[in-house]
Amino acid sequence: FGSKAVVNGDVTQIDLPSAQRSGLTIVQEILEGIEGIEFVNLGARDVVRHKIVQDIVEAYRTYGERATAPGR
Repeated sequence: FGSKAVVNGDVTQIDLPSAQRSGLTIVQEILEGIEGIEFVNLGARDVVRHKIVQDIVEAYRTYGERATAPGR
């Protein structure tokens, strides 16, 4: 068929209530491992804007890792 579908989003910018999960994160859990479906996750190295933006993205990533660490 040659069809393609692209879904994009930023899991660091989900503003749902904390008890409600985002469909963006759920769909990856459901569809991961299916042949022909790929997920691409971008990080601070992929930011091609000003270096300070890269630093901000990295700071939020680090904060998120600490906030979800066991014992928190």
